[in-house]
Amino acid sequence: MKRFLFILIALGSFLEVHAQHYSGTYLYATRDTCNLYLDVYQPSAEASPTFNGHEKPTVLFLFGGGFISGERNNKYYMPWFKLLNDNGYRVVSIDYRLGLKGIPMRFDLFHLIDAAKKTQHAVNIGVEDVFSAVRFLADHAGQIGLNPANMVIAGSSAGAMISLSSEWEICNGTPRTAVLPEGFQFTGVMSFAGAIMSDQGVPDYKTAPCLQLLFHGTADGAVAYKKMAFGRRGMFGSHVIAGILAKKGYPYNFYRHKDHTHDIAGHFLATWPEQKRFLEENVMDKSGRTIDAMVDDPAVPHQKSVSLSDIYK
Repeated sequence: MKRFLFILIALGSFLEVHAQHYSGTYLYATRDTCNLYLDVYQPSAEASPTFNGHEKPTVLFLFGGGFISGERNNKYYMPWFKLLNDNGYRVVSIDYRLGLKGIPMRFDLFHLIDAAKKTQHAVNIGVEDVFSAVRFLADHAGQIGLNPANMVIAGSSAGAMISLSSEWEICNGTPRTAVLPEGFQFTGVMSFAGAIMSDQGVPDYKTAPCLQLLFHGTADGAVAYKKMAFGRRGMFGSHVIAGILAKKGYPYNFYRHKDHTHDIAGHFLATWPEQKRFLEENVMDKSGRTIDAMVDDPAVPHQKSVSLSDIYK
């Protein structure tokens, strides 16, 4: 495959954590505007690759940044990647196109619909990139050492929106899914402050979605905890998604962090116990367990509120 590229990177001492489990960078897609890469972080040699006899999934991660910034290899994520690796999980962190970079965004009454359309486009091209990455991983599973039928997608903020939308598109068989391996489905979604953009009203699932783990602050001013809708077009947050799943009887885990803002998008380490239990009991043991909890935990630090105007000023 001409586009297949493996790059050995010389790492500085400031990314010592990165060096411990990093195994390579791959070019997975070439777009008109950029090349897209993914990094692979392998499980620790001493960690068990199974739980109760079940193979641990690979975690496919999408960074946050409001569709205007962010890096797949930002050192902020490295302690969490290492935690996953040390618990036996492979991590694949990917690029995706930043669909709002350099795009003027206004959120006054006269520009809300325009802002929603632009955000929808950014999500859509992000989903295209996710599906290209999945196709690449399936085609090169042997070289990378993963099972393409056992992947959990995880994302923060904008990355969480793309992750949730990728699963929604799979369940609804949209044209973008044509690139995926036949019958492909994620084994789980982990969303850190995510939502689904829709121009068709409240999103629905035509087929049963994979297991979903949702984290969201109830006072999030950047990605709607409930919804931000204008007619049938809008952003439908974790509260709405959980309601849809509950109504249909699909198991899910939802941790509603009381009075937290968009800070939950970055609380990977503080929420590890809930992630671990979800991966072990829901994804691997298939327990069918549903959790919908309001969390007021002083161990999860509160951080300054961020609004859409702050992000796109």
